[in-house]
Formats: sequence, C-alpha cells, structure tokens
Amino acid sequence: MGFENHPLRVLAKALRGGGAAIPENQATPIERRKLVSWARQQQSSVRLAVLVAWKTASRWAEAANLSSVQFLLVTQKEVIVDWFQTPKGRTQDPFKASRFAVIQGPLTAEIAVLYAKCAPFAPLSALTTSALDALWGQSTQMQGYTAHSIKRGAVKHLLPSPHLIDRLTKHEEEGGPGTLSRTTLRYAGGDVDLARALETGKVTKHL
Repeated sequence: MGFENHPLRVLAKALRGGGAAIPENQATPIERRKLVSWARQQQSSVRLAVLVAWKTASRWAEAANLSSVQFLLVTQKEVIVDWFQTPKGRTQDPFKASRFAVIQGPLTAEIAVLYAKCAPFAPLSALTTSALDALWGQSTQMQGYTAHSIKRGAVKHLLPSPHLIDRLTKHEEEGGPGTLSRTTLRYAGGDVDLARALETGKVTKHL
C-alpha cells in the first residue's frame, strides 16, 4: 500500500472535513456497541438519526436534518440516501460520487423499521449538535463523547478496510482513485442504479 493510501493518511484526510486543518483536540471516537446501546434507549427519531449518522460516517447535523425526500430507497436490506437533496447538498456539486450513500449490512433492517415511523418531510431529529453534546454530557454512559464522536468512531471502525472511506465521508477529491468523472455522472443521472454503482454499500456493510 502506497503512502497516499495508508490508512492513517486516509483517516487524516477524512478528519480534515474538506480541507480544513485538523484541530489539536479531536472528539473521542465512539465504538459502535456503545453508540447503538445508547441509541436503543432513546425515542425512535433520535435512534434513527444516530444509526444513519453511524452507517454513513456523517456529522450529527447532516444525519439529523435528513428527511424522507433524501431517501431514494428503503428496504430491510438496503437504504439509499441522496445527500444532494439536503439544503447544504444543494449548494454543492451534484455530480460527485460522494452524493449517494448506500447503507447495507448490520443495522440496515433496524433503520428501515424506524424510517417507517418517521414523519414525511420532517427532519429525522430536531436535536441539534449542541443539544446532543449536552445530553451526552449528562449521561454517565456517554461521558467524554461529543456529537462528532460518531463520525470519528465510524472512520476509525473502517480503517481495516480503507477503500472508499473518502467517498462515504463526502471528502473525496475530484479525480481521486476510483472516482467517476463529472461527465460520466451527468450522463448516468441520479438514481438508485447509479447510487449502487458508486459502491458505498461495500463500506457500510462494515459499520
């Protein structure tokens, strides 16, 4: 494995958040077991947002602000999210491979069940990042973690299989390894088949 693709370098890129310098004090990565255990004690909307944030290696606000419009497909075996349909996403380039996340593997069926209970067009959770931080600060179980611990934990969890981490975390740079060109994506269109072809499902199976 070359230096550019070394897992630690991949982690550093993922944590830069699109080019910003890595802060000296990073959030403590959380383990899936601990996160899921806490989530299952919460109301269904918070539980759903937590599981989606973990499975897509996303910031809390990105997952919490998703609504039914952003879910292209929801089944017990596969859930497909279109990030371009979010307010932030609509300001981004729609022809990037990181536009879609295909959720497969552990927790997918649970997400599908919870999704069926969520209100159409409403955010998955009204809990803000600061509110989640405060909630965890009051919890003995979650002491030492912040909302950003979800994304850091997911990225760390994927390090043994670093391929496609940048795409899943939406940090992929144009022209990187395995990237489809913007022209190809424009011709392909934004649908379920394209989302699957971009292979993030291969990554989410491990989360």
